[in-house]
Amino acid sequence: MAEKILVVVTTADKITDEHKTGLWLSEFAEPYEEFTGHGYEVTVASPKGGDVPLDPGSLEGVEQDKWSEPISRLKETQMLDDIQADEYAAIFLPGGHGTMFDFPSNKKLQELLVHFAESDKVIGAVCHGPAGFVGPVLSNGKPLVEGKRLTGFTNEEEADTKLDQYMPFLLETKLTELGAEFVTTPKFTEHVEVDGKLVTGQNPQSSINAAKEFVRVLSK
Repeated sequence: MAEKILVVVTTADKITDEHKTGLWLSEFAEPYEEFTGHGYEVTVASPKGGDVPLDPGSLEGVEQDKWSEPISRLKETQMLDDIQADEYAAIFLPGGHGTMFDFPSNKKLQELLVHFAESDKVIGAVCHGPAGFVGPVLSNGKPLVEGKRLTGFTNEEEADTKLDQYMPFLLETKLTELGAEFVTTPKFTEHVEVDGKLVTGQNPQSSINAAKEFVRVLSK
């Protein structure tokens, strides 16, 4: 029986009334194809379940036909609250600015991430996906990311989007405050960090390689 990967995506659809957001499509579609291509069974879950909003910016210049299967999986996502953690070998969090609004305070996501961390299972995230790492506290009282080497969407990249002023926090700043060793490379360059069973990618350019490293760690 194929091992199962849980992919958790955002259902937050706006930053402000003028700025729509959601999931960044390639950060889901590219890892999804990588995981299924290696024979893993993928469950897609989200805070609200059902149809997932896509960030309009992530659709520009994209031939959606090539990702018809992953896109179809975003139409009927499972409710995050219904997920049983012990069914899964690993968890992966794609980004999109939506994650900054519905991941950090989601109690179920926090519980799942603590389970995966304390069960020594693989945890992955890319771009804004590590927003999910802001809330979880391990049973020893320490933040999930304390002492961990990781990456994610940088302050420089956020400033470049001109959306930094609307964010509830800056990812690089917040994770550093929580004790993570946040590693950056020049903006919008491909960059992946692996620390034990934690795999993170900096930005959309890093999605494929983050997924490849995730599979490599999972298959050990």
